[in-house]
Amino acid sequence: MFEKRTATLQAETEPLELDLDRLAVINIDMQNAFVSQGGMFDLLGVDIGGSRQVIQPIKNIMTAARAQKIKVVHIAHRLNPDLVELGPVSIYNCNRFVQSWRDKPEWRDRMILRGTWGAEIIEELQPLPDEIVVEKPRYSAFAGTNLDEILRTFDIRYLIFTGVATNVCVESSIRYAYHLEYFPVLVADASAAAPPERHESSIANIKQCFGRVTTTEEVLKVMGY
Repeated sequence: MFEKRTATLQAETEPLELDLDRLAVINIDMQNAFVSQGGMFDLLGVDIGGSRQVIQPIKNIMTAARAQKIKVVHIAHRLNPDLVELGPVSIYNCNRFVQSWRDKPEWRDRMILRGTWGAEIIEELQPLPDEIVVEKPRYSAFAGTNLDEILRTFDIRYLIFTGVATNVCVESSIRYAYHLEYFPVLVADASAAAPPERHESSIANIKQCFGRVTTTEEVLKVMGY
């Protein structure tokens, strides 16, 4: 009989008792298009400074998780080069980023088109060969993917979320996780949005309705680092 590995994660609005064998780290969209200089966001004038600052905290969490045999799941927002996922008429077509995919063919390698540099996870946070990578066509990591099936296959119940952007893909994923009856936790200093007030707004939303919010320091404590 295996001994259950539990730890109390200090978080807002209240602590969470974790079963470490049912815990996964979900790293959202840390891709060149969103985080790297010369990527799509950078070319469009989006401030990527905050996204660059969370690379090391995420790396620290991933290192600790790997040492404790806690699953690390990488999420990447990727589209086919022909943008078939968007269709001829889509609510996404009014998005200025979608417009740039269509109107700036010279940027195609810098975007999130499958097989390009922009769509790849940044070098600093590369998945290990045995780690799970889930491609998503929408903001939420669960929408149009098999992420829920994968997590349930491994009996995962507790989810630590890191990555970008807090107010779009990270919050969308946390909301979806809540509705699927997981226990989602946002790591505030391992996620980012531009401008920073959008990050803070998401933190408030998550604490009030959808999960808990903690820090890298507290996550490392429960992982024994």
